[in-house]
Amino acid sequence: MTRKLITGLLFVCASAGAQSSPAVAIVNAKIVRVSGPALARGTVVVRNGLIEAVGENVAVPADAWVVAGEGLTVYPGLIDPLSTVGIEGAPNAAATAGRGGRGAATPATPAAPAAAPAAAVERARGPEDRPSTTSWLLAADELQPTDRRIETVRSAGYTTTATFPTRGIFAGQGSLIDLSSGEKAGDMVVVTALGQYISLSRGGGFGGGFPSALMGMIAYVRQIYLDAAHYQLVKDAYAKDPRGMERPAYDRALEGVLASKRILFPANRLVEIDRMLRFAAELKQPVVIYGGRETYRPEAVEVLKKAGAPVLVSMRWPEAPRDPNPEDTDSLRVLEQRDKAPGAPALLEKAGVHFALYTDGLEQPRDIQRAVKKAIDAGLSREDAVRALTLSPAEIYGVADRMGSIDKGKIANLLVTKGEIFDDRTSIQMIFVDGRKYTPATDSTGGGRGMTTNPPGGIQ
Repeated sequence: MTRKLITGLLFVCASAGAQSSPAVAIVNAKIVRVSGPALARGTVVVRNGLIEAVGENVAVPADAWVVAGEGLTVYPGLIDPLSTVGIEGAPNAAATAGRGGRGAATPATPAAPAAAPAAAVERARGPEDRPSTTSWLLAADELQPTDRRIETVRSAGYTTTATFPTRGIFAGQGSLIDLSSGEKAGDMVVVTALGQYISLSRGGGFGGGFPSALMGMIAYVRQIYLDAAHYQLVKDAYAKDPRGMERPAYDRALEGVLASKRILFPANRLVEIDRMLRFAAELKQPVVIYGGRETYRPEAVEVLKKAGAPVLVSMRWPEAPRDPNPEDTDSLRVLEQRDKAPGAPALLEKAGVHFALYTDGLEQPRDIQRAVKKAIDAGLSREDAVRALTLSPAEIYGVADRMGSIDKGKIANLLVTKGEIFDDRTSIQMIFVDGRKYTPATDSTGGGRGMTTNPPGGIQ
């Protein structure tokens, strides 16, 4: 009897220990909450992956590991609203997928893996055969925790990415992931399905045929949604009264389309933005525009505001090639884009258009800092720049109730810096993802000027 009692007590104690963990308290630091005024000298308490308390007069728990915050600034972890980080083999670099109008394609989206040769692709035979469509794919099912880019972008201050598959026209649904390090990909997933990623990139068509041009791609997308609407009607009718009715065949491509909460459409130029907004209205689908290179144009801002559609603006600003051909002459439009594109975020903010900034393949802290600083130099305030990288993407995807700002009860994703973020001499001291502390990779900037990632002094 005594042995059983002792065993039982040991089990209870072990269970109690497993259910609780020591808190972390960052005290006397400047806290940029984003959802409200910054606190000049505040405290953030983190426990079990959540923000337990935040404020100027917060009691530090007796079991807390204390981080002396004098000289430090705490921000919400940065969020990249369009990425391929976490999916190995899908490099997070600019490509020519963002084409919603005539003319040459311009970089606007993470690159998709190279398509198979045209001769190896089977031609479409009918509505049941839907090449270049993998709408049922979920990024959450494709995640690889071993992707080296996870640590790289985390060292730049990013704690969360909206990761999307990018192959084909209907590439699949993106997932919101926290950039933690672990063996299980499932532990990274915050939201399984965010929306359907649609690309209108150049290609050889299905087997070298339709659709090889933009008009054909748009017709293909339209037909998919017409088929999906009919498929849903037949399913509903059969569910209501199946007697005497032929059972509808399962179509996983259409199931993936119907399950999508929103669609992401590529558009850079003014004509493309207008066309994609009209197309989304025709399809009766909530839309997020990505690319947004010419959103510095007042007409583009106006159509976005009228449609009430959010836009993800690429931070890969147009630049002149490093080794230009002396015989090449840039068009006036290209020169204008290089000059005015970084000013687009400030104009969108002033007009009240909901937007967020995405890295578009920029991974190194130095490159990201430089890109954000270009937008700041072009008129975007520092406060709005931070918001466009934290709370705004959370709002666009409907997850502002759990991340994007430093508030009690939200996920403990934090960025701790020495100095103001985006300043040249600022150093990232530590990053918290789901309440777990990470030290930035040493020299991840590759040297030179820019936001550095010096190792922290540690938790006291």
